[in-house]
Amino acid sequence: MRILIQKFGGTSLSTDHARALVVSHIARELSNGFSVVVVVSAMGRKGDPYATDTLLGLADSQGGVLPARERDMLMGCGELISATALCSLLLSKAIPSVVLTGGQAGIVTDEHFGQARIKEIHPDRTLRHLKAGDVVIVTGFQGSTQKGETTTLGRGGSDTSATALGAALRAELVDIYTDVSGILTADPRFVAEAKPLAVVSYVEICNMARQGAKVIHPRAVEIAQHARVPIRVRSTFSEDEGTLVTDHSAGKSELSVKDRHVTGIAHVSGITQISVKAIKGRSDVQLQVFQSMAKHQISVDFINVTPSGAVYTVFDKDADRAVQVLKDGGYAPSVVNHCAKVSVIGGGMNGEPGVMARIVEALTEQGISIMQSADSNTTIWVLIREADMVGALRALHSKFELHR
Repeated sequence: MRILIQKFGGTSLSTDHARALVVSHIARELSNGFSVVVVVSAMGRKGDPYATDTLLGLADSQGGVLPARERDMLMGCGELISATALCSLLLSKAIPSVVLTGGQAGIVTDEHFGQARIKEIHPDRTLRHLKAGDVVIVTGFQGSTQKGETTTLGRGGSDTSATALGAALRAELVDIYTDVSGILTADPRFVAEAKPLAVVSYVEICNMARQGAKVIHPRAVEIAQHARVPIRVRSTFSEDEGTLVTDHSAGKSELSVKDRHVTGIAHVSGITQISVKAIKGRSDVQLQVFQSMAKHQISVDFINVTPSGAVYTVFDKDADRAVQVLKDGGYAPSVVNHCAKVSVIGGGMNGEPGVMARIVEALTEQGISIMQSADSNTTIWVLIREADMVGALRALHSKFELHR
């Protein structure tokens, strides 16, 4: 069989019009000769009747003391409603279909409720339905422990369900349908000249997703990369093929990725920079600082360590707590609130001279100061004031000619 996985997010299932388009995408791929597995999210977003956040709000309004196990049972309801509604719609169009929960589709997880990890997938039941000619609709975002308990996979869980099933079923493609027409060179809300990308590498999109682009979760990309299953990110509301995510060794010329110095610009806002200097006579500042952050479950990023201290970032929402922890430890931290991390991402920048020079040039021309920087093989990060973020995104997008 030629197997195709289609994943539809909440906005793709939230209205009668959107669901009709979902059916048309499924019907098209069936006519193209694919056996289709459809992975669905809960309908809509917070405030919509069946959205996951709405269901959680109901529990919170009833005392807010639901244990993690029962909370996962509740969070799985939204996907089940989406799946059964879509099944009914497909059957009304004479398209044979069947609904399987994540557990019934063979997704076995650990017992970490709310943030479960997939341990293995047994696709036999799904394959039997596909061989019988059914469209198999799987509730995304969830699996089951070996004891049969329902678990959810955490943020980006439906994307993860889709690529994991794609890997287990040796699918030809995994299509991730959203409300945007693929992956863009920057956030179009801030950069009007942002352009859709036809092809990106797994590594590039992983970095873009980690640095603020919310089109697909990096965990899902990592699974697809390991299994060498190509992903397409495309819009439910268009026939465009969107962005293909693959790698340099795909084996087909149409799936190959060309090196570009810079592929895109991403950003994360709401960040606080914290600087801590060593206490005179003590040499354990780094150990004390990061142990105290870990003890209080405060996530740290953008870390620069020197013999005399440490500089790092936390989210604005954690800043007051982080500062108090440091003061309780006898330190006097310097703090800069309301910063943004801007990332310049490209698979071809490794070993290419002049990339950092162009970043500094672009920001200097706009009078934007760089507070910190770091780099990897495929990404250069700069920390700036949040008030300068939009200007920085536009300047960098223009400097690297991503609009061309």
